[in-house]
Amino acid sequence: MKKEITVFVACAIVSIVCYFRLPMFGRLPSGQRLGRIEKSSNYRGDAFRNINEKPLLLKNPIIAVLKFLFGNNVGLKPPYPLPSVKTDLKNLNVNEDLLIWFGHSSYLIQLNGKRILVDPLFSEVSSPVLFFPKAFDGSNVYQVEDMPEIDYLIITHDHWDHLDYNTVLRLKSKVKKIICPLGVGEHFEYWGFNVSCLLEMDWNEEISLDQNLTIFCLPAQHFSGRGFFRNTSLWCSFLLKTKDFQCYIGGDSGYGTHYKEIGKRFGPIDLAILDSGQHNQNWRHVHMMTDEVVNALYDLNGKSLLPVHICKVRLANHQWDEPLNELSMMLDEKKLLTPMIGEKIHIKSSDNTTKKWWKTYHTWDSDNH
Repeated sequence: MKKEITVFVACAIVSIVCYFRLPMFGRLPSGQRLGRIEKSSNYRGDAFRNINEKPLLLKNPIIAVLKFLFGNNVGLKPPYPLPSVKTDLKNLNVNEDLLIWFGHSSYLIQLNGKRILVDPLFSEVSSPVLFFPKAFDGSNVYQVEDMPEIDYLIITHDHWDHLDYNTVLRLKSKVKKIICPLGVGEHFEYWGFNVSCLLEMDWNEEISLDQNLTIFCLPAQHFSGRGFFRNTSLWCSFLLKTKDFQCYIGGDSGYGTHYKEIGKRFGPIDLAILDSGQHNQNWRHVHMMTDEVVNALYDLNGKSLLPVHICKVRLANHQWDEPLNELSMMLDEKKLLTPMIGEKIHIKSSDNTTKKWWKTYHTWDSDNH
């Protein structure tokens, strides 16, 4: 019996190791890329670090995971398929400055004649586990096939719900350039992308994308990793800047001093896109609670907020519509943008108003979307 148990454990370990070697897990940085990483002031002790080091979990991680998996799940998913607007993305006028949100942290920005796709997630599952967490009904109406040619694919960090293996592979022929934090380019190179299309950035670096379009790589308070090893690549936020418009792409982040510093440097910011959901007091240092989202908006000197990291997958034990309900009570409707999936937002307009669609969507029919 003892021999059988030993054999079983050995086989299990081998199976796990082999599974983590599948291409979807990506690859650790090496060679010249690792050399550049080691020169970064944000890389210390064989890992990237936050500006203010704080624990990932505030309490017992095992209890937190068990509560997430087996706790009360009433109201954690929408009771009806989410509504959407099906916009013909391929026939959009590229000179129309707009944003279209696809759920969670995925959205298309058209700015200064460029098409920019951020953290696309067009899969049914956003993890290495094939059955969890599944996308909410109605949240996956857009697919890679709907996307136009993309000038810049922006990835904020390498977590599964922001760098989806199946999505980016299918996007390969549509994407001209990829902008990502230091180290994340290793995954793309491993997956067969041309190294010449990769623009890897460290915090506080900037790249001129066009005569009137600059991108700044800025700090965030989070972490990275797709397998056993954590923080071997960087996580970040970005700022897109033209002569008359600034858009802050917040990525995933807990609340921190970086927001006020970014606000001092760049404010006022016309549109702030901030991580607003899948939060919990137990991991508030890497995902903001709702009051912190509002504080971050004001620290940034932001004129309007688009909340993201919501309405696609359940990654926390809060009501699925809690962030939308709380933010709509804290912010004026002209300051808070809450589009349906696929709805166009004219980002330079001062007259954007969006409906509280999550309050009444189950009473609508598709003709009223």
